[in-house]
Amino acid sequence: MALRNAIRTVGAAGLALSLAAGAAAARDLTIVSWGGNYQDAQKKIYFEPFAQKLGKPVLDESWDGGIGVIAAKVKAGEANWDVVQVETEELELGCMDGFYEPIDWEKMGGKDKFLEAGVHDCGVGAIVWSTLISYDGDRLKEAPTSWADFWDIEKFPGKRGFRRGPKYSLEFALMADGVKPAEVYDVLRTPEGVDRAFKKLDEIKSDIVWWEAGAQPLQLLASGEVAMTTAYNGRISGINKTEGKNFKVVWPGSIYAIDSWVILKGSLNKDDAMDFIAFASQPENQSKLPEYIAYGLPQKEAAAAVPAEQAAELPTAEANMVDAVALDGDFWVDNIEELTSRFNAWLAQ
Repeated sequence: MALRNAIRTVGAAGLALSLAAGAAAARDLTIVSWGGNYQDAQKKIYFEPFAQKLGKPVLDESWDGGIGVIAAKVKAGEANWDVVQVETEELELGCMDGFYEPIDWEKMGGKDKFLEAGVHDCGVGAIVWSTLISYDGDRLKEAPTSWADFWDIEKFPGKRGFRRGPKYSLEFALMADGVKPAEVYDVLRTPEGVDRAFKKLDEIKSDIVWWEAGAQPLQLLASGEVAMTTAYNGRISGINKTEGKNFKVVWPGSIYAIDSWVILKGSLNKDDAMDFIAFASQPENQSKLPEYIAYGLPQKEAAAAVPAEQAAELPTAEANMVDAVALDGDFWVDNIEELTSRFNAWLAQ
């Protein structure tokens, strides 16, 4: 009798495990991006049409970035995310640590279809975007034109919004201190340059409102809590279109970068995930994005199909590239941990 009960128990446990595995395997494809009006646009042109094509639900979530989040998801076992849009250092660090599936570039149409910076063993370029100065044109009588103006609290009274973290903060501080855009990373690679950047941040530390999610700068400007803020260019153009705001941007001294789609290692929906990235990279789909939000397109045919009026608002427009800085991904891969520790210690002082 005891043996029979044991067999029943083992059999029941096996059935439960089988059912659990089946449930896990049946998990819907989950795509993770940056939220706000950017993700609203992605839903319209990517997520919802792909769900229709797939014939089953596609879930989407948002995040605020960080390689630690990716690491925790992958190391926990079966991650509940499949496709994630990541920044440069998250792509590089995660790929080195084996957190992502290799990209099937044949399915993407070939590497030659993309800008060189949008091609990676572990990721496919999704957007070209800029971080820059933004302000409410209805509130400021005089327009700022530089990072020196951003730092000038006397001439432009009010709080300043900043993305929380050393990346961007240190580069912008050096430009405010007179470093030429083309020389920012040369200076930042020296201990003296890092000290100089933190010293410059000290000047306005008490006037900074820190933000983390891309939608927050828009809220800070709309409420009047800040006079100026760093922001993502596409979010500014997006809210101007959807809510009739008169938010302005300053292109000189902006920093541009490419975000990429990755697939988390061990994804239960790996094939569907790869098909989604291919779908989002098709010119006829990707070229729709600037209609909603002004981000540049890494797929060459998609970029060429953007109407001239929309293309003029993109970070990739020739006029907007003057005195712009390309984010140095190698620098941040090498220094993000050390400088984040120093930044957090500085913030706590």
